[in-house]
Amino acid sequence: MNIAELLADLQVRQDEAATRAAELRARIEELAADLTETEARLTDLATARKIIAEITPAGTEPEPPETNTTYQAIVNAFNQHPDQEFRARELHELLGMPTDEASVNITRSRLGRLTRQGFLTQPGRGRYQKRT
Repeated sequence: MNIAELLADLQVRQDEAATRAAELRARIEELAADLTETEARLTDLATARKIIAEITPAGTEPEPPETNTTYQAIVNAFNQHPDQEFRARELHELLGMPTDEASVNITRSRLGRLTRQGFLTQPGRGRYQKRT
């Protein structure tokens, strides 16, 4: 391969990389806009939830007993093992709960709620621990 061919090949590669970089920049801009919109939606939902909680009399609509029991079992597990980190599936195994993906996903949601309420911390992705 002579120098002219080598330079032409390098130019093609540079053009391809520049095109790919432009595509990625466009995707980043699109994702950033989506993130901004989603964060605004989260803020709106949190505000709506707070307002509804403030104007709703306490004890109006309790959660179903099975949900309360499940939350209590989760809280008890963390109280019994305050220094231990758990993944949702590990928690299911500890509590003897079903380990199918749907059940574990519901528990992940519950763990997220307990984290937002300040009872748990998330020391790593997918790991939960009692807040000390």
